[in-house]
Amino acid sequence: MIHNISYRTFIYGTEDEEKVINSISYLFPNPLPKKTINEDHFNNEIIILSEKRAKKRINKDFIKFLNENLTQEDKNIIKNELSRRMDEKGNFFLRFDKQEAYNENLKLTYSGDAIHVRIKIASYPVSKQNAINVAQDIFDFL
Repeated sequence: MIHNISYRTFIYGTEDEEKVINSISYLFPNPLPKKTINEDHFNNEIIILSEKRAKKRINKDFIKFLNENLTQEDKNIIKNELSRRMDEKGNFFLRFDKQEAYNENLKLTYSGDAIHVRIKIASYPVSKQNAINVAQDIFDFL
């Protein structure tokens, strides 16, 4: 039902890398992110942490985590925005607040300062509507 789940987040100069990794570990236990270093337009260093997880057990646990820990308000937001959060290739996009994750709270955000999550939904044939149908089976709130 899921091919893989990936995440990406940015660490800005004012942030502590260890705290950001702690935020990630709330969503993804035992993270092993790939680290890339870039610069912003002011030549400040930005660290990008990313990882793709493809093991079925890990992905199943993550979906269970979302089903159990999202607030009813966030579940309603996802339900109402499902079509906008899914692309034609079956990628389902979510953003979670880094600060809230550090405090072990799962909270959706529209901010760019987030843990960006992409869930690649397995559907055949690949289409947005087929992926939405699969997502509705996977998530207990859709």
